[in-house]
Amino acid sequence: MREVRVKTPNYACDLSGICSALYELGGLIVMHDASGCNSTFATHDEPRWYDVDSMVYISGLTEYDAVLGNDDAYIDDVVEIALERHPRFVAVFGSPVALLMGTDFRGVARIIERRCGIPTFWFKTSGMESYIAGASQALAGVASRLCPDGVPDTRPARGDRLRVNLLGVTPLDFSVAGNAEALVRFCDESGFELVSSWAMGDTLDDLLRAGEADVNLVVSSLGLACAEVLAEKYGTPHVVGCPIGTSASDELARLVRETTADGRTRTLGSGSDKRGSGRLVTVIGEAVFAASLRQCLVGDLGEDNVRIACPLVDPCHMLGPDDVSLTSEEDAARVIRESDLVIADPLYEVLLDSDRSDGAGTTFVRFPHEAFSGRMFRDGIPCFVGRGFEEPLLRSFAGAAW
Repeated sequence: MREVRVKTPNYACDLSGICSALYELGGLIVMHDASGCNSTFATHDEPRWYDVDSMVYISGLTEYDAVLGNDDAYIDDVVEIALERHPRFVAVFGSPVALLMGTDFRGVARIIERRCGIPTFWFKTSGMESYIAGASQALAGVASRLCPDGVPDTRPARGDRLRVNLLGVTPLDFSVAGNAEALVRFCDESGFELVSSWAMGDTLDDLLRAGEADVNLVVSSLGLACAEVLAEKYGTPHVVGCPIGTSASDELARLVRETTADGRTRTLGSGSDKRGSGRLVTVIGEAVFAASLRQCLVGDLGEDNVRIACPLVDPCHMLGPDDVSLTSEEDAARVIRESDLVIADPLYEVLLDSDRSDGAGTTFVRFPHEAFSGRMFRDGIPCFVGRGFEEPLLRSFAGAAW
């Protein structure tokens, strides 16, 4: 029963991750499900739904189809809308129902591509994995299938400004609070030329220029698989980290320049997991975000005892030996009780226990995460990217709102 959640929800699932990653790229995105997964994505996980057009569809899987199969109806519907809308690509994947049916999405994708002549992706989903699993597949799929092989013949000669791709930018981690735009500003302020942002604020044509970059900057865990594909195609090295606050921004800019010079992959905050004797501060969240926020806390605010408690996968290996991988709600409650200060999504506050054994209380700083609490606290998500974020962060310790 340790994995059962009683008080807190799950993170956005792999289906939402795929839809979020591909949302702005002009593709036809078709979930194979009755209707629930699409409505959850639209109402809770996708803040662009009413403002940015996208071709996200649901197949309308019926009980009859679930029992007897009837893949032909699914294929016919996808081909019909693809020939009508002329998308840049088609993506097919399914819900837990489609998984239990044993739907052959690889075969479905091949038939659709043959019939409509449009590149068609299939993704392995179950609805039981987090958004990181889905979005990672989606971005890596675009890089693998659509980006041209080999260094582009039109690649410009290197000038004074280093060229950078941003990998792993979706509203599930960055919301629509200005963080995607702040990442662009960070590149400009650091003297970098932004080639493409995967995948907010750019078109598919922008992404297909990814081979022109000198370095890939992986700003969330879901960008790593894409970085590995681009490294294989173009030999582009990558740096992992997000510019949260002045210290992290300056350090990340330095790492990008060093990686450009020697081609070695680097990670922000390596070694910063060493704990001191000050108050215990725990950051709960996605690993790259949490490690980058720790860099801000240590480098800008002088905290010397900061640990990460990560409830998601950590493909970038951001966690150190003293950090915690949360595998249950009980684990989360325990690390919250042990901490003097906790920075986490407001829905974790329900696990706060003021009756600590040492008689002290735990200060809880609300830091909403779109992939966890969805639209509930969207208005409270700050623009946390860039130099100077340490100032509002410090005010939040005193109970001030973002």
